[in-house]
Amino acid sequence: MVTTPEPGSSGATTVTVHEPEPQPQPITGAADAGVVDIAVVQFAPGTDTVANLTALRAEVRAAAELGARLVIAPEYSMYSVLRLDAGAVAAAEPLTGAFVNGLRGIAAEFGVYLVAGVLETPGGDQPEGLIYNTLVAATPDAEFAAIYRKVHLYDAFKSRESDVILPGPLDQTPTFTVDGIVFGMQTCFDLRFPEGIRRIAAAGAHALILPAQWIPGPGKVDQWTTLLRARAIENTIYVAAADQAAPRGSGASMIIAPTGAVLAELGDQPGIATARIDLEHLAEVRTTNPSLALRRFTIRGE
Repeated sequence: MVTTPEPGSSGATTVTVHEPEPQPQPITGAADAGVVDIAVVQFAPGTDTVANLTALRAEVRAAAELGARLVIAPEYSMYSVLRLDAGAVAAAEPLTGAFVNGLRGIAAEFGVYLVAGVLETPGGDQPEGLIYNTLVAATPDAEFAAIYRKVHLYDAFKSRESDVILPGPLDQTPTFTVDGIVFGMQTCFDLRFPEGIRRIAAAGAHALILPAQWIPGPGKVDQWTTLLRARAIENTIYVAAADQAAPRGSGASMIIAPTGAVLAELGDQPGIATARIDLEHLAEVRTTNPSLALRRFTIRGE
């Protein structure tokens, strides 16, 4: 097993759980076929990658104690600033580096699937000074379940992610399966582009994982929550979104049912939200509202 830093403080663990439709049930930790308990972790990473890994380990431990089989951490869990600069490039590592090895070790230590955002050096003949914004999904066996390199870069709201980040290839369909449930991955600004998420749904995903660093600003939380619910409704999929806590993120991490109902959500401070993904409930929703099956347009590249 990969050695990880000693645990630190995980911060507050405040969860607001809405009374859902009949779908969520008390977390038991047991993995039934077609049922997976998940957690979104909201914390505030900074520029110290070792401290970030230590903080994340504490959050994953807390989520595992709540019964989570899959734990989702924010974008830029490895290194976070409001505006990317040369420091981010210096912090980047290959997927064989210490931080990703640490993530895999944490997943194995607590027996969970773990998804988190990292800065990845591209290698090969890619331009010097540019890196990937990458999601790593690790298994309880410390293996890679899936890798996703962010496609849509945050060149908006006076930011220029593309000054530092390379766009990922367009032919990615990053999915992995946990106890019969298929999860797909996208990152932050990808949320504003429904085509990419439709590709994930068309590839068979039952749930979307969306780590983010949703930069605060006027109206941003309203846009975040509206878009998350829209992606769930239009694709009839679960959505699990893990944002960074304040001050570098807007917070509002949440888990959403395929009807658009919010199952669990957080404010802007560190915490953990949990809910249950249930294929039987998903099948009921898709029987009542077969919009995904009734679509008459396809996305090129499916």
